[in-house]
Amino acid sequence: MNARVAGYCGVIWSKPCSVAGSELDSKRLNAKGSEVAVVVGERLARYGFGDGHPFGPDRHGAFVREFEQRGLPRQVVTLEPRDATSAELQLFHTAEYVHFIMERSQSGTGYLDGGDTPNYRGVFEAASSVVGSTLTATDWIMRGARRRAFVPIGGLHHAARTKAAGFCVFNDCGVAVEHLRRTYSVGRIAYVDIDAHHGDGVFYGFEDDPDLIIADLHQSGESLYPGTGSSEETGRGAAEGTKLNVPLPAGSGEAEFSEVWPQMMAHLEQFNPSFFILQCGADSIAGDPITNLNLTPACHARAARELCAMADRLGHGRVLALGGGGYDRGNLARAWNGVVEALLAA
Repeated sequence: MNARVAGYCGVIWSKPCSVAGSELDSKRLNAKGSEVAVVVGERLARYGFGDGHPFGPDRHGAFVREFEQRGLPRQVVTLEPRDATSAELQLFHTAEYVHFIMERSQSGTGYLDGGDTPNYRGVFEAASSVVGSTLTATDWIMRGARRRAFVPIGGLHHAARTKAAGFCVFNDCGVAVEHLRRTYSVGRIAYVDIDAHHGDGVFYGFEDDPDLIIADLHQSGESLYPGTGSSEETGRGAAEGTKLNVPLPAGSGEAEFSEVWPQMMAHLEQFNPSFFILQCGADSIAGDPITNLNLTPACHARAARELCAMADRLGHGRVLALGGGGYDRGNLARAWNGVVEALLAA
C-alpha cells in the first residue's frame, strides 16, 4: 500500500459510543488562581464522525470522564468552547476553502477529501468550534503570566491551507500561529508534535517560514500516512534548518523516545521561541488501532513537563497543548489527562 496516498482508508474499526457532551456543563468548578486552563464543552464535542469512524464524537467524553475521575476540574480553570469566525479561519486557510466547507456542510454528503474525512450536516460549525476553542485557550495564555492550557480535541494538524485531510477539516494549529502573530506580535513560535502521524498541514503550511520552529516526532512515512516527514525535510529557503523531523520505525517505544527527545529539545531551545504549541496525539501510544508506535502516556507527560520547564527558562512560561490523534479511548484519556497533570505540576 502506498503510504503517501492510502490515508487511513481500509482500516477496520469498531463503532464508537453515542455522542458525549461535556459532563462539566453543570459543574463550574474553576480553580481561582490556577495557571492551567482546559477547554471542554458540548460545542467541542460536536467534532467527530459517525458510522464507526475512528475519530468519533465520543473522544471528548472519554477525556472528560477521566478528567473528572482524577479530580482535575477543581485544579484548573475550565473554559467554554466557541466557534471561530470566518475571518479567524482565514488567518490560515484561503477564503475559497472556508466557503467550500461552509457550502458542503449544508448538504452533509460525501467526503471533504479523498475518503478519510466524511462530510456531515453542521461539520463547518463543528470544525469551527475546534479552532475557536484553541483560540480561546491561546488568548487565555497570552492575557496572563506563565500560563498553560489544554484543548482535548484540538491539534488537527493535517488540514492544509486549501484542503481537508486525514480527519482534519480546519487546522487550528496553523490558525493559532497566525493569531499569535497578528494579535499579539509574537515572534518565534515553536510547534512540537508527537502524534504518530507527521503534522504535514503545519509543516508544509510554514515550510519556508523561519519564525515557526518545528520539532515533529512521528512514525516513519514509509509505513504510515501521510508518507511525509523525512529527516531530510528541514525547511526551505530562509527557513532551512528551522524544522526537525524525527521519523521512527514502526514498533518504536519509550526507549527510542528517550533517545531522540533530548535532540528535539536542543533544537527548540537554540531558537529561543516565545510560545510553545505541543500537539500530543495519543495515537503514538502502544495499542492504537491504526498506528504502530509503542510510546507510553509517560512520554506525553514528559514532553509537556519539559516544554514547560524550557518555557520558564526562556522567561515566558507559555505552553498550549492540543490533543491531536488517538483512537484507543483509554489511551487518549490517560495520555491527555497526564499532560494536564504535567502542566499543573510544572
